[in-house]
Amino acid sequence: MSEPEKLERGLGLIEATSLNMTFMVGIGPFIVIPFIIRAMGGPQCILAWVVGAGLAAVDGCVWAELGAAMPQAGGSYVFLREAYGANRWGRLLSFLFIWQTLFQAPLSISSGALGFADYSKYLTGKIPAVTSWLNANAGQAGEALANYNRVVALLLIVVAVALLYRRITTIGKISTVLWVIVLGTILWLIYGGATHFNASRVFTYPAGAWSFSWIFFAGLGHASVQTVYSYLGYYNVCNLGGEMKDPGRNIPQAIFFSIFGIAILYFLMQTSILSIIPWQEAQNSAFVVSLFVERTFGMHWATFATGLILVLAFGSIFSATLGYSRVPYAAALDGNFFSIFARLHPTKRFPYVSLLALGGTSIVICMFFNLFSVIRAILAMRCLIQFVGQAVGLMLLHRRWKAERWPFRMWLYPVPVVIAIAGWIAIFISTGRTPMLASLVAMVAGILVYLGRARLLRQWPFQEAVR
Repeated sequence: MSEPEKLERGLGLIEATSLNMTFMVGIGPFIVIPFIIRAMGGPQCILAWVVGAGLAAVDGCVWAELGAAMPQAGGSYVFLREAYGANRWGRLLSFLFIWQTLFQAPLSISSGALGFADYSKYLTGKIPAVTSWLNANAGQAGEALANYNRVVALLLIVVAVALLYRRITTIGKISTVLWVIVLGTILWLIYGGATHFNASRVFTYPAGAWSFSWIFFAGLGHASVQTVYSYLGYYNVCNLGGEMKDPGRNIPQAIFFSIFGIAILYFLMQTSILSIIPWQEAQNSAFVVSLFVERTFGMHWATFATGLILVLAFGSIFSATLGYSRVPYAAALDGNFFSIFARLHPTKRFPYVSLLALGGTSIVICMFFNLFSVIRAILAMRCLIQFVGQAVGLMLLHRRWKAERWPFRMWLYPVPVVIAIAGWIAIFISTGRTPMLASLVAMVAGILVYLGRARLLRQWPFQEAVR
């Protein structure tokens, strides 16, 4: 069952790639670099970025095929529904995706907002009045900083929702501007590393760095959780499939341009940082990129660079909120979620109820969670239903659909799909016991809610018993 064409198809390849890249970069790579170095214990941490890029590339093949074949608002909701049967298991799995989206979409947006707030302390810490107050009230500093994070994150989400409250064509132009800032900032950082490059820091490894023991792979797993988080967003264009021009061509191109472009930039940026700051120091720096700019260009340029990083963080929040707001809309349009979420703005033609609800939920999460617990929860909740579920679903569709139904076909099918499934299961395990258990509990709760709702509405699997 396809959705009525109500959304405006106003996004081209440039706008789609811009939205993907701004979603992917955000604050993620700038805040997780110290953790990645610490988890790997040296410059070999670059391997974690390669692992993350590899998983994104093979999973991007899955998204590219599904997005080109089913260019509708909702992305994974539509893919899961069609792959497993719109009136059978697909109804349950698509509902579970909406159920998890109620948690993980606000978590994703909140992680960007909290990361923005945390990194902005580099700037506020340089304000003499703030520094004096913290020194004078050392006992209250922890609580004050926590409240600071919450207030800044809240205001940021409000601004993002306000900017998104307009036509998709205008949003496309805003995303292009943010994309230019993303590319300019990272290329500047790479230039700083290239002009001050110190090979001995990059290629001098600690003893046992390449031992390939269980400790090595455990560290690689924990580091890869953070790099994969930094790559998330290459699929954002699939959520906007109903607003894409020429989706059969533009959706796959936007996905792969985003993945490979960002992977190259991340690799060069990490190498540049390691060439300037000894890894022993970098792993303990809360503002490692700003410290990098201090060493290469000076203090004033570091302040400017921090401002640019915060713009990138905002761009990610902007793109994430846009993409996720279309998912409840698609489900409501399909009759599998509350009907109020299917409402479009009468003149600007966008799902305003879904947008406002998502923004409000994200604000609530910012009030109660910290950044790194949010990152682990995001990945754990998405691995099984969304990433593994739709990869398996793609293989089911390949058995049912003829070749003409696929505008884009991946190379070496099904090898990339199998690798993606194994990779996501490994990432799920690497998130840790608490996030895994929480995601499984949420999944079971979602199944119970679905069954109760289905029984009340006489939907699958209860409709046959009623006849």
